[in-house]
Amino acid sequence: MKDSTKLDQFLISNSKYFEARDLNILSPSIERAIDTKWPILRSITFKDPTLMLVVSIFAGSLGIDRFLLGQTLNGVLKLITLGGCGIWTIVDWFLIMGLTKEKNKQDLIAVIN
Repeated sequence: MKDSTKLDQFLISNSKYFEARDLNILSPSIERAIDTKWPILRSITFKDPTLMLVVSIFAGSLGIDRFLLGQTLNGVLKLITLGGCGIWTIVDWFLIMGLTKEKNKQDLIAVIN
């Protein structure tokens, strides 16, 4: 399969997991990595921002959303304080999708570099 077709396939199938500006910036790096790392790129499972929002709404006061993002310390603090008495939980409802996309970007950069 031609590299540009692989790049298009990757971008189409994973666009909801990233900010559009991040994909535009990372596209050249992804294209360079396709030759050697295509099987790895296809097998990465990214976290779904919408699902993380649902988790945050229903279990955010227990810190589950932060644990799923790999932020163990924040998860423990959120659990102990019951979501910062609810304030941290509500703030996370607005931030969690962006945090999830940032985590996905970091995971992708780790693979392509």
